[in-house]
Amino acid sequence: MTVSVLNVITGLGVGGAEASLVRLATAAQARGLKQYVVSLGGPGHYAEALEKNGIEVASLGMTSLPELPFALTRLTRIVNRWQPKVIHGWMYHGNIMAALSHRLAPGSQRRMLVWNLRASNMDEERYGSVLRWSARLSRWPDVIVANSESGAAFHKSLGIEARRMLVIDNGIDSEIFCPDGAARQDVRRELGIASEAPLLIHPARVDPMKDHATFLKAIAQVPEVKAVLVGSRTNRLEVPPNVRTLGLRKDMPRLFAAADIVVSTSAFGEGFSNAIAEGMSAGLLPIVTDVGDARRIVGDAGRVVPSADPAALAAAIREECASPESLAAKGLRARARIVENFSVAKFVDAFTRLYRGAE
Repeated sequence: MTVSVLNVITGLGVGGAEASLVRLATAAQARGLKQYVVSLGGPGHYAEALEKNGIEVASLGMTSLPELPFALTRLTRIVNRWQPKVIHGWMYHGNIMAALSHRLAPGSQRRMLVWNLRASNMDEERYGSVLRWSARLSRWPDVIVANSESGAAFHKSLGIEARRMLVIDNGIDSEIFCPDGAARQDVRRELGIASEAPLLIHPARVDPMKDHATFLKAIAQVPEVKAVLVGSRTNRLEVPPNVRTLGLRKDMPRLFAAADIVVSTSAFGEGFSNAIAEGMSAGLLPIVTDVGDARRIVGDAGRVVPSADPAALAAAIREECASPESLAAKGLRARARIVENFSVAKFVDAFTRLYRGAE
């Protein structure tokens, strides 16, 4: 019997959860585990990539809470039509809608319900309602998967009571995120940055969680160091002269290859940061704040500083950039850590074992 999986996700725009879903669904489909994807919102950035790999995608077009009953009715009909053996929720709203459609569609006793928790210490003032609903429904899933140890602990502290909880780390494709000398030279030429100058990259959408303010205060203290900000709405930020803003980009492997150091200044909410791990896989030294599982990802292959502390971040940047000749070797050490511990193969193997339990 073939196991089929219906993935329900909040949206398919550019983001870490969305990228992880694409990696998992594509690899699982290649292993004979039929995949479907439903986006609660629009088709988004990743719909085309999924469809090119033979994965059916449906978009509910939900934009506000009053549309929930209509969207839930559509999702329940989709469950009836595709008859998946597993319904896999992604992110809070995707989890809740997956749970409700699972209960409403016939045959719930013959299906496995999986939730996927992607965050850690979320701001309860901003996300309180969805967190409370998650706690209320948390006994419904057969399995809750967290992508970080910090995320599992945080959600348990909120009253989420899983029948079974697993931690499955994100998987990074080290063949895509890898050192690339030609891309390094091309991007630096495009940006007007000297080939030997230490370059930082800060990959994150503009959101209070990502704390661009701390990064900008820190980088202003080291005017001799160049940096680029990449992510949605970064091109609207006011930045010091040593910083370039690139906005939303779809060529992250190429941009990572141009840099020497990947920086994350998240203040809260991160579980397993794809941005940190992808930068390390591309051969960049990480300098990151101590949020979520950042310390566990970095290990002894980079620098971890307190969150919301521009002075500590500036000091770490200044110290690492003082010896630019050592950055390449440190970056290769960081890459080796990702290849060894956080590969796509390990990630897909873990979910494959989970899905096979529905046979």
